[in-house]
Amino acid sequence: MSTKMKYIIFTVLGVVAAIVFYNKVFIPKHTFETVHPIRGDLNKEVFGIGEVGAKNIYAITAQTGGKIVQINTDEGKWVAKGDLLAVIDSVDLPQLIEESKMSVYKAKSELKATQKELKSLAAQKILAKLTYERYKKLKEKAFVSQAEYDKAKADLDSIEANIQATQAHIDSSKTEVVRLQKAVEALHVKLSRYKIYAPVDGYVIAKEAEVAQSVLPTQPILKIVDPKTVWIKAYIDEKISGDVRTGQRAVVTLRSQSNKKLEGYVSRIVAQSDAVTQEREVDVSFYAVPTPFYINEQAEVLITTQTLKNVIKIPAYLIVYKDKKAGVWIEKEGHAHFLHVNITAITDKEAAVKNLDTTLDSWSRIKPKNRSVKV
Repeated sequence: MSTKMKYIIFTVLGVVAAIVFYNKVFIPKHTFETVHPIRGDLNKEVFGIGEVGAKNIYAITAQTGGKIVQINTDEGKWVAKGDLLAVIDSVDLPQLIEESKMSVYKAKSELKATQKELKSLAAQKILAKLTYERYKKLKEKAFVSQAEYDKAKADLDSIEANIQATQAHIDSSKTEVVRLQKAVEALHVKLSRYKIYAPVDGYVIAKEAEVAQSVLPTQPILKIVDPKTVWIKAYIDEKISGDVRTGQRAVVTLRSQSNKKLEGYVSRIVAQSDAVTQEREVDVSFYAVPTPFYINEQAEVLITTQTLKNVIKIPAYLIVYKDKKAGVWIEKEGHAHFLHVNITAITDKEAAVKNLDTTLDSWSRIKPKNRSVKV
């Protein structure tokens, strides 16, 4: 290899080494801006993404098949408990109810007639008994014949038998009246199933049938959400979900309202994790439910799992890693030096560290290339 070529190679290597030294040593140590660590409280937070859901979503279904003749609400509407939501054609059921009522009226009339007949037989019995008693005394004195006595006794026995038969008829008529009344009540219950009422105060999120459409029993017509049970179904990585507990404070950000922070709390932690995504469902309820809300809208949650009191804090972006150790660049005598720090907690904005001092002068700025902590 010629001397000129060796010279060129050494020159190139020198330039490369100078560039590396400048970028890796000189700039970090001499060109930086300093920031001031502070003392204060730090919230340890867990982040999750999910969607708007609800604990109670009611599928309003038809209890009996038929054609829909009326729907009184629509998607995005509020309803009150007991509101008439839909009506299904009951066909000839009202006519059957009227016929059953007429049967009840007829049975009651027959019962009254039979009861009056019983009163008549009771009066006849009194007379027949008096006649029988008189003939019995006369027969003992031989004033009447045996045939006359026997006829008086037979008349009394006949009336008593008629009374017993009439009483049985009355009992049967009473039973028939009750049966027919129960039949009318059953028809009214059946008729009520053709009208569908709101089970709760709620918000209609889906309309799954239309007027003139025929539906089968249990086929959904509407879906209503109980607004008191609206929450965020957030999904959190198992690795960071261990400190999440019910009752912890949370901040919710809806995709459609990214500039608003909605206050909430952890109301439920689902006991079973997703075996595929290795995430855990955490349900976050609102202190004040936003209206209107949109089921399945994407949302973000930030759950505060712990608050560290009076700790030394620095911006999270200052944390760097050197030789697999976490640390920060500190400023000493105008130069930056790497210092390993013990991180007790870190969020996306701040980190709590142990071995830094906060007794500093006011913030100073040098060349704003890199950042270091002035201690």
